[in-house]
Amino acid sequence: MNYQIIRDETLFRSFIDWLPELKRNETYYVSLLARNKYHQAVGSDKAQVKRFTTTKSFLYDKVKQLECELGAYKYKGIAIPQEALALYISPNPRDMERAAKSALIRFAELITKEYNGYNPHQEVLSEIQKSCSRKVYFDLDFDKVDITETLTEIRKHINDDCLTVLRTRGGFHLLIELAKIDKQYAKTWHQSLSSIDGCDIKGDNLIPVPGCTQGGFIPHFI
Repeated sequence: MNYQIIRDETLFRSFIDWLPELKRNETYYVSLLARNKYHQAVGSDKAQVKRFTTTKSFLYDKVKQLECELGAYKYKGIAIPQEALALYISPNPRDMERAAKSALIRFAELITKEYNGYNPHQEVLSEIQKSCSRKVYFDLDFDKVDITETLTEIRKHINDDCLTVLRTRGGFHLLIELAKIDKQYAKTWHQSLSSIDGCDIKGDNLIPVPGCTQGGFIPHFI
């Protein structure tokens, strides 16, 4: 048996189509995590199992490659169960050129000190994760709320056609396409939406990947 990362191929392929087209200097950052809030066998809330960068055209194949033999993923020598896994992506493209410059600065800092066990490959990936190229979407994460009531409140403060709602295991992510915000809400939407009950993390976040696993749940657009 193998791990199942892609749970609904149609949803996943539709999500890939939805992602912004990349420019020459851009990539997508993807992370497979094991989380103890989904399964207590994992001793860390966000144990990173695998992370990588990819273009839109290779995203499906790269994720499919994660579906290795069950038990191959381990945390401190203990096999990670399927139920603990969740796949995340940054929907805003990452800037490879900016990341390269940041990595040079980071390496300059590291090599002036005694080696402490750092992994150059992982250091570069961390810089890529932090190097947002374009903020196409602003993400608001709502947990443990009534979705219908919360969306009704949200739509009082921003135009509906700039919103994409991603249903997740614990609530939903509200992805706001910044270029489509009506002028009448331009100065007020951020404060208004951020103050709604249940709004947790906000900004340029990792989001669960629609059609893929999230602790036994399949995230999807609604």
